[in-house]
Amino acid sequence: NISGALCISQAWPGMARTIYNDHKRFLETYLTPYPGFFFTGDGVYRTSEGYYQLTGRLDDIINISGHRLGTAEVEDVVNDHVAVAESAVIGYPHEIKGEGKMLAFLLLKRLPGATALQRETLAAELRELISKKIAKYAAPEYIQVTCAGWSNTHPG
Repeated sequence: NISGALCISQAWPGMARTIYNDHKRFLETYLTPYPGFFFTGDGVYRTSEGYYQLTGRLDDIINISGHRLGTAEVEDVVNDHVAVAESAVIGYPHEIKGEGKMLAFLLLKRLPGATALQRETLAAELRELISKKIAKYAAPEYIQVTCAGWSNTHPG
């Protein structure tokens, strides 16, 4: 049970070999961080049984009110909620702050007895969970929920 950077030790037929007109950047981005390995840019979790789970891009950072925040860390907290099967978090432009807001997309589990009313409280529960585990500024402005025909955007 360990988390880290996903790196590949051997070349494969479809891998990138350069960045057009910027080979130095290719070397610095993919081969320099972990000498002898190709750094994919992804985080990974390996279970004690040897299974791998991609946890998100390590370089996918959003700047919220001057705080650098990885989308993967917000997704990890959201995915801990019993009703959430999968999530994706992105930043989007803000008139004053630049990239100052966050949008979370959720795919919910089909839970026996789940109602639309319970789904209505989910956005508030998730914002509270993120506020406690990360920080208040990390709570997404909007949460797009999708499951079994339900689909609504919940403003903050």
